[in-house]
Amino acid sequence: MNFKDLEFRILEIAERVESGDSQFSASDRDAIENTIRALDEGLIRVASYEKGVWSTHAWIKHAILFYFKISEMVDFQVGPFSYSDKIPLKQNYKKLKVRVVPPAAARFGSFMEPGVILMPSYVNIGAYVGAGTMVDTWATVGSCAQIGSGVHLSGGVGIGGVLEPASANPVIVEDGAFLGSRCIVVEGVRIGKEAVLAANVTLTAATPIIDTRFGEFHEHKGYIPERAVVLAGTREKKVAGGSIYTPCAYIIGERKASTDQKTSLNNVLREFSVPI
Repeated sequence: MNFKDLEFRILEIAERVESGDSQFSASDRDAIENTIRALDEGLIRVASYEKGVWSTHAWIKHAILFYFKISEMVDFQVGPFSYSDKIPLKQNYKKLKVRVVPPAAARFGSFMEPGVILMPSYVNIGAYVGAGTMVDTWATVGSCAQIGSGVHLSGGVGIGGVLEPASANPVIVEDGAFLGSRCIVVEGVRIGKEAVLAANVTLTAATPIIDTRFGEFHEHKGYIPERAVVLAGTREKKVAGGSIYTPCAYIIGERKASTDQKTSLNNVLREFSVPI
């Protein structure tokens, strides 16, 4: 399969759709379906990392959006469960060497590397999950999210999907990161390698991330640095009637670089009393 040719065809379809042409030919459908099949097999991915930079491939997100348009609603059974949807469920877990605990579900067009464990959880189309990652009970991995290797998404973690606009970056969680229970990460936020998020940290594109590690507070948004330890917090905001407290996230320390991931994580949680 020539992915450059496939990219050209999908972008050509996108131009027609943008100009108001809502009809899809048989060759259009082939191009769209071949793209989703390649996603499902891990031959392509929505975002890739090269030379220190993440790049989002908008043409693949266009193909996902078109796949919804060309797919028909279908009723199907999974054991005692009944469903009605446009997108089938993923089937090739044995080939991928992925453990899936009932009633976990992943949609066709998502991909997991060997050693991934899906506890009762959900992985949406376009998502990529790296080797040895644990997606714990009731965690969700949204459309196009990119999850690295050796990541732990604790119970109830919500990783948001980012499909539109097609050029928008997905949520990215890099290798070895640990997200505590009920964390929410949405709107293209990136979690750096081996970072630790305490329970209930919520990160949107607009959430202030306040770094306390260097003697004075430094604020930024959208990115958690590598090995950072992060707590949910609030900060005071003056309003017409007085003061309110709005959500933020505080970086309070970092993992020790001298220890392995497991020991480092335990030490961080012990040292900073981080809830998980």
